[in-house]
Amino acid sequence: MPDAVYVHAAFARIAERYVLTNHVLSCGMDIWWRRVVSSRIGKWQPKRLLDVASGTGDLALEIQDRCPQCEVIATDFCAEMLVHASGRGIAKTVVADALALPFADGEFDVVTVAFGLRNMADYPAALLEMRRVLAPGGRLVILDFSIPSGLLRIPYRWYLHHVLPRVAGWLTGQKDAYEYMGGSIEAFPSGNAMVNLLESSGFYDAAYTPLTFGVVTVYEGAR
Repeated sequence: MPDAVYVHAAFARIAERYVLTNHVLSCGMDIWWRRVVSSRIGKWQPKRLLDVASGTGDLALEIQDRCPQCEVIATDFCAEMLVHASGRGIAKTVVADALALPFADGEFDVVTVAFGLRNMADYPAALLEMRRVLAPGGRLVILDFSIPSGLLRIPYRWYLHHVLPRVAGWLTGQKDAYEYMGGSIEAFPSGNAMVNLLESSGFYDAAYTPLTFGVVTVYEGAR
């Protein structure tokens, strides 16, 4: 599991150039990935949504635009990230650890976490906490990186461990933060392993959808 102290320090250091770096490293695909998620959520017409590990607010902003009737609250344990989220237009932000969310049971129709669960110190504990704040019938949506299968697997892993850290280091001056990223993606449960983790955490109707040949995956589960 990731070291929470290191993760917090790393994200604080890269907050200033986080959005630009994500766009460059993904060749802009991160924008489309978030639109896929927000489009799904828009069909559910939620009234209250919690975006956990929101960072600079990319997904929260997309959902806020897609679902103007929905109250979107963005949380992150890195205050430096949320400063940028607020500056970009997120109306409500709360500095909070995903393992101890400062909300009552059943407050939200939807909980989202994009590229954040992978960085948490305890995946099962985080999932249980997200389930706790969901209303009965509410849905959890996870968007995160995964390792593609087939012919793309070898070149993608080479990019992940050799090209990505160098480019990100040049953009942010914090190469080590992105060297950590490759290892965290390799270790993160994906596909059926994540579905099993969701089910063991009390979610039903758990399923996953790979995007961009499996470079990222969307997971869903209901309380």
